[in-house]
Amino acid sequence: MVLIVRIFVIFAYILNHFMEKTAKLLNKNRGYARMQDFKSAGIHTREVASALQRGTIEKFAPGRYKLIRYDWDEFAGFTDIAALRPDAVICLESAAEYHGLTTLNPSVITVAIPRNTRKFSLEHPPIRIHFFSPKQYKTGILTGIGSGGKFQVYSAEKTIIDLFRFRNKTGMDILLEVLKNYTNRKDRNINLLTAYAKQFRVYKEFFPYIQAMVA
Repeated sequence: MVLIVRIFVIFAYILNHFMEKTAKLLNKNRGYARMQDFKSAGIHTREVASALQRGTIEKFAPGRYKLIRYDWDEFAGFTDIAALRPDAVICLESAAEYHGLTTLNPSVITVAIPRNTRKFSLEHPPIRIHFFSPKQYKTGILTGIGSGGKFQVYSAEKTIIDLFRFRNKTGMDILLEVLKNYTNRKDRNINLLTAYAKQFRVYKEFFPYIQAMVA
């Protein structure tokens, strides 16, 4: 009986040691790790499987893991995406929410990636991917920062023009709400907004909306 207890204590110690080692690695990497990161740290796949089973970590994409008890903030979904695809940019409805321009709480995160690049998927959060041409993709990218690291997001002005371009898909309600909230801001930049409208060749159609809002 004593021997069984000692074996159990030793096993529990070893298990806790690997749990602590796993958690330490993910904390060092701002909550994230790849399978190759575990291997490089000397953490066997058995320990990874055990951490998953015990609820220490979760798998959010193939070969990608995150620490459950980490100080995640409201941008955790954005940093999940950035951890998997650093070139992805938060766009459209999700970017509008990020900038505080809409009361809409999107059920999916909308992201843009360059046209002719491979699509990607996450087990969660749910995402909707848009493929942008080089000029559409590169314009107006800002860097956001969350507890899980950095992510890319389009500026408020670029987001408004994108919503106008996609208005048949995203709907006029969110476009008008976002535009109204933006034009009521003290830091609004109408010159930049109209410059983007001209750059993406929607100025003629867009001008009546902006004129009505700032009149």
